[in-house]
Amino acid sequence: MKIIIGGAGAVGTHLAKLLSRDHQDCVLIDDYIERLAGLDSRYDIMTLHGSPTSIQTLKEAGIEHADLFVGVTTDESRNMTACMIAHALGAKKTVARIDNIEYLAPQQKTFFEEMGINSLIYPEVLAAIDITNGLKMSWVRQRWDVHGGALVMLGIKLRETCEILNQPLKELCGPDDPYHIVAIKRNDDTLIPSGNDELRVNDIAYFMTTREYIPYIRKISGKEHYADVKNVIIMGGGKTSVRVAKTAPDYMNLKIIEIDELRCEKLNELLSDVDTMVIHGDGRDLGLLQEEGIQHTQAFVALTQNTETNILACLTAKRMGVRKTIAMVENLDYVEMAESLDIGTIINKKTLAAGHIYQMMLDADVTNVRSLMMVDSDVAEFVAAKDSKVTKKAVKDLGLPFGVTIGGLVRNEEGILVNGNTRIEAGDSVMVFCHEQNLKKLEKYFKGPSLW
Repeated sequence: MKIIIGGAGAVGTHLAKLLSRDHQDCVLIDDYIERLAGLDSRYDIMTLHGSPTSIQTLKEAGIEHADLFVGVTTDESRNMTACMIAHALGAKKTVARIDNIEYLAPQQKTFFEEMGINSLIYPEVLAAIDITNGLKMSWVRQRWDVHGGALVMLGIKLRETCEILNQPLKELCGPDDPYHIVAIKRNDDTLIPSGNDELRVNDIAYFMTTREYIPYIRKISGKEHYADVKNVIIMGGGKTSVRVAKTAPDYMNLKIIEIDELRCEKLNELLSDVDTMVIHGDGRDLGLLQEEGIQHTQAFVALTQNTETNILACLTAKRMGVRKTIAMVENLDYVEMAESLDIGTIINKKTLAAGHIYQMMLDADVTNVRSLMMVDSDVAEFVAAKDSKVTKKAVKDLGLPFGVTIGGLVRNEEGILVNGNTRIEAGDSVMVFCHEQNLKKLEKYFKGPSLW
């Protein structure tokens, strides 16, 4: 598959890195040659110095043979223009990074497709969705919903209060039990568990369940004593903070602390329609945090542009008694460190955007892809095509690749947990956990015979 990426910034470079692992034919274009320096030797990609909106540059990149063109520069207008030109020159699909929420309205989809733009990504909106989900469930590190929550994956850090520690999973997760453990993060290792594996203290366990059993998962994981989030302090008043404030539930009281006075004035304009308090100050100031009621705050969210600042601020908040912390960690080198410091939920816009783009590369019907940074894995929602291989046998007899497990499916809007005897039917939305870049290997199971 040939993919051309316009823009070698954070998102473009990270996406190119992912594609190189998957051995895709990838070309990365950028105006600034210093951004491209060394990338073609570090990763299995081709770099091209030029403008993503240049017809000549796109032709040099082979745009007429491109299966996907991605415009991810920091300039929304350039991305959209590049996609339109790429489409006109022969690219089969295009995706543009934007920063205007108006463009994401469902009624605009046909309008943009007619312009030659198949998909739009707004990384700050993707991040805000994750943050809001994290705030709704203070005891969960990560949550992923399928079909509005008909099926749910919960990533939970297990403490001594967990009721299901040190017991073989085959005794805990039988065919009739209301959850499956689809993956375990233990120190630096990721386990795709078998029936003989056990959960241990400080594991991050990924539970697959249905919505009605979420309270049960909370109980057995020993999280009933965690207070629900009502009061939230957000450090940093960027675009992500604005989206969180606009999408947070009404019962939450939000305060945004922003160090730049002019930005505070802008925030008051942007948030005039929601009940959010904007405070001018430094979120690292202990006196200010105490003055603003940190001792009565259930969640602290650090969303500045500085990864180190966000990590340190969350550590400070934890020492001041805040149980739920969320940090924006843009530097992927710091993700493991943040996890080892027990920061809580970690948000990275690059991986969120890359997951959205990655699903466009697959031939099978994939409606949602999420990258789980902590376990170097993806969760994908595949739709089984008529007469596809996955519908021919019971799950245990499918011969799925190593590192792949099917956790559940949605059939007629009902969430169903999957076991070895389950038969997948055409039209089922199937939630698949894929460890170490297995998505491309898996898609052939879900495609119709004409695409085999």
